[in-house]
Amino acid sequence: MGNEFGHPEWLDFPREGNGDSYHYARRQYNLADDGLLRYSYLNNFDRAMNQCEDKYHWLSMEDSGYVSYKHEDDKIIVFERCGLLFVFNFHPNKSFADYRVGVDKPGVYHLILNTDDPEFGGHSLLDPNVEYITQSYGYSGRQNSLLVYIPSRVAIVLGRIRE
Repeated sequence: MGNEFGHPEWLDFPREGNGDSYHYARRQYNLADDGLLRYSYLNNFDRAMNQCEDKYHWLSMEDSGYVSYKHEDDKIIVFERCGLLFVFNFHPNKSFADYRVGVDKPGVYHLILNTDDPEFGGHSLLDPNVEYITQSYGYSGRQNSLLVYIPSRVAIVLGRIRE
């Protein structure tokens, strides 16, 4: 658990200036269990991301990944790692329909992880049943490409389900 959710107020380690108090140095693990707060969504996402890593091992493999696309104005970053396609839209208010992204391996892809899922406090703008089919149209230095809908402030991870 990181500081983003264990320290909702501020972090202040014991020191002479605060009377050697531990009050703001403690992590508040109970926040995820409080239904009036939104920390449970972050806890759910953290769990899902760890489960996804356990299945696909994107952190423990030798594959360093390949960043195929960065667009400053659109605030989009696309990269591949361990056979998965990661698409991030950091734009504060711009969503993109039919956004072309390059991918190395052809086939049919589906959503593996989606930050817009209601389980994570999202708005459910993406259909989890959509299949993303590659086209043999090279893009961003990759041999194939596919089209995605990527809402603002959303990240998705796609995995290939078949060729």
